[in-house]
Amino acid sequence: MTRCPALGLDIVSSGGRTAQSCAHFALEIASVIRAFDPSIDRIHLDRFPWQATDALRAQGFELADANEVLSPARAIKLAAEIPYFREAMSRIDAAVNRLETRAEPDRTESEVWAEFHYELMAKEGQYVSTRLFRSGANTFPYFQEAGGRPLQRGDLLCLDTDAIAYENYCVDYSRTFLCGDARASGDQRLLYGRTREQLEHNAALLKPEMSFRELAEMAWTVPEEHMASRYYCVGHGLGMSGEWPNIPHHQSGETYPLAGALQPGMIICLESYVGWDRSNEGVKLEDQFLILEDRVERMSSYPFDERLG
Repeated sequence: MTRCPALGLDIVSSGGRTAQSCAHFALEIASVIRAFDPSIDRIHLDRFPWQATDALRAQGFELADANEVLSPARAIKLAAEIPYFREAMSRIDAAVNRLETRAEPDRTESEVWAEFHYELMAKEGQYVSTRLFRSGANTFPYFQEAGGRPLQRGDLLCLDTDAIAYENYCVDYSRTFLCGDARASGDQRLLYGRTREQLEHNAALLKPEMSFRELAEMAWTVPEEHMASRYYCVGHGLGMSGEWPNIPHHQSGETYPLAGALQPGMIICLESYVGWDRSNEGVKLEDQFLILEDRVERMSSYPFDERLG
């Protein structure tokens, strides 16, 4: 079998010869496919530069999206994969514990966030895909990242793990802590209580073969004062990163856009965020669940902060 060197398909990796490299690549692919079966005229692609897709079309192929097939297939985990998730979870729990116990007033968000990284990497972890650790007013709205703000006594501290922890397997759960030895305010306890209620309500709904539409329709109703800042989906799949499905919220009067159901072997993360501009604070909680043949297992068990409720 002839071995060909890999070709760069963009301006950087091709050394400025994008068109030539893509044409050469497409010719190689066409040669291999036609040697196998000359009748094949349709191929599925994952992520390609547009120049490469144009070159494949020029070879006479009809192109389709491979993700429509591969993403739902990856959502069902093999039994052999589950121990890897469990080991990844134990390593992330240790990293979260280090962060929580070192989240002291006057340290910056980034300094405390580094504690999470230290523990994970010291145990041969791989990488953390976001910087979603924030404090105080940075907890509202969501998706602000760790920066130079010093933590203050009584701050809410929101953490989202989003980490590839062991053999490429991801762990994704969220916790919110209270910084220092302060007592939680009334607003903080209210936000935390509603966020926990949302998480537990939706967790109680999960069951094998439940449709995504049914889950969205029965999900916890976000109060109007929090609606503008609610999390963008009910939950999502997990594997070697965040995966299919992203389960949209139900919108009254609209046809639900996502077909499918919870299947045994899926790992689903339920998202819960409640915040408001009244105190410029928000609470983020999330847990990771394994769908089994006859039940649902909560994979994440890191403790909630009892001082917040």
